[in-house]
Amino acid sequence: MGWVLAAAIALIVVLLIKIYLLKKSAREIGDKFADRLKTDTNTLVDISSRDKDMCELADSINKQLKILRKEHLQYHQGNTELKNAITNISHDLRTPLTAIAGNLYMIGKTDNLSEIREYVGAIEERTETMKQLTEELFRYSMIVSNESKEDTEEVFVNQVLAESISSFYPVLTEKGITPQIHITDTRIVRNVNRSELARVFSNLLNNAVKYSDGDLEITLSDPGEITFSNTAKELSTVEVEQLFDRFYTVEAAHHSTGLGLSIARTLVKRMGGTITADYDNGRLTIRIML
Repeated sequence: MGWVLAAAIALIVVLLIKIYLLKKSAREIGDKFADRLKTDTNTLVDISSRDKDMCELADSINKQLKILRKEHLQYHQGNTELKNAITNISHDLRTPLTAIAGNLYMIGKTDNLSEIREYVGAIEERTETMKQLTEELFRYSMIVSNESKEDTEEVFVNQVLAESISSFYPVLTEKGITPQIHITDTRIVRNVNRSELARVFSNLLNNAVKYSDGDLEITLSDPGEITFSNTAKELSTVEVEQLFDRFYTVEAAHHSTGLGLSIARTLVKRMGGTITADYDNGRLTIRIML
């Protein structure tokens, strides 16, 4: 009987020590977790215990900490982006509004019909600018709010690209840009939404109008890779890295919401493709793979 009692006491002691160590580890995890939440640090929760279950608990908490920090960073980035967006949009809308107000004031100061017509023409031009800006914002909100794919069909990519270039040709030539076009004779067919693909090409062509120094090369190769390449010496590598960010604009772009390439990226991803931008020796190349 004596050895049974001794064994029972030993077992109780071991269990008490185990419970003590578990409670110590739990307090240690709790204190460090609370500290990590209070401080802006990338340090994770580490414990002195080698208990398997407590180590797994610490690992699980560390995984959640990483997720929390990632979401926290995204929130702050989004908040900064939103503030910049409000500033940019306010400026883009205020500029034509100020011009409209100025021209209306001048109309009230003159009886000269020729001058009035000139002021009215300026007002119409500024009104059209505002219309384009607000329509771009509306299109973006519609695209972002609609997460589901639009109706798709087998689309002849060669034809959609050629039609997009043709519709933009007058704008390009007005800017002194004569595009070099290389479209493969091989039929490139993809199951996508035709209007969304046309929107992507339209936004990229519009981007070329804004940033090109006078040249543009458009290529559609056999694997289904589409590239838009032009000289853009006013850009920088940093600016190119941000071209797809929402509301981002560079100094060379006028009357722009900074949404065109962001919309293009959203639509290309929805089609299951990729879109990237490279900048080398003053040349901007945007590459789409469908």
